[in-house]
Amino acid sequence: MTTGATLFRIGAGIMALGLLIGCGGADQPRLLNLKKSGSGPDEFAILPTKTLEAPEDYAALPAPTPGGANLTDPTPKADAVAALGGDPRRLSGGGLNDGALVSHTTRFGVKPDIRQELAEIDLQYRRDNDGRLLERLFNVNVYFKAYRKFELDQYRELERFRRAGVRTPAVPPDPAR
Repeated sequence: MTTGATLFRIGAGIMALGLLIGCGGADQPRLLNLKKSGSGPDEFAILPTKTLEAPEDYAALPAPTPGGANLTDPTPKADAVAALGGDPRRLSGGGLNDGALVSHTTRFGVKPDIRQELAEIDLQYRRDNDGRLLERLFNVNVYFKAYRKFELDQYRELERFRRAGVRTPAVPPDPAR
């Protein structure tokens, strides 16, 4: 067998392997290529519970409610209000009183399966924009390229708001004026 034929076979084998690797993959494309480094817990999802205390009167304990709040459950919003000098008792049900916000945002109706529908649309979009063969083969991040047309130009939007007369107090004033 000649050296040229051997090199050709090796090259063809590498190309076939590359095509095989490039065509394979998970059902859900990972545009950001984020991978966990270990099998441990997500340390940002863990909130410490409050310490257990014996109540002064056991008859004064609230009735248990399945899926309801527990006295030792973390209350980050109430804790933040107390740390900033507010009165956490003014919060309703352990969270901020968002009743007005919820009723305003749901005034035209609520679609109960919106999360599932959006997840399916996003999955299909990510499958359609999964990157080229070599991008997938070498695990190149294609997230920003895939979502570029949805990107919001903050300076253009700020200028549009200012032309419309909308006050933007959180943004520094335009230095040109």
